[in-house]
Amino acid sequence: MTQEQYTTEQVDDIKNRILQALEMVIDPELGIDIINLGLVYEIRFADDGKTEIDMTLTTMGCPLADLLTDQIYDVLRDVPEVTEIDVKLVWSPAWSVEKMSRYARIALGIR
Repeated sequence: MTQEQYTTEQVDDIKNRILQALEMVIDPELGIDIINLGLVYEIRFADDGKTEIDMTLTTMGCPLADLLTDQIYDVLRDVPEVTEIDVKLVWSPAWSVEKMSRYARIALGIR
């Protein structure tokens, strides 16, 4: 089986669609998506479709890790180039309110 070689522009487009899909993953406690919350630190997409996502949680003991990970797998099924998904929970750098988008801070009433 030959693997497809994507151009830089195609990879950027695929990563954009991955990002858009991840905006559909909502933190049920806060009602805001994981992108605007600043929980996703990095997305790596390889030519074979393997996609790695480095993300964190608002707190280390957050009980939503499995739920959010399951939602990530669900939404990325809609990105046809993604063949394999590996979600890695990272704790460094630690998440803070500053990582949230302006939209998320306004929605949660945080200045």
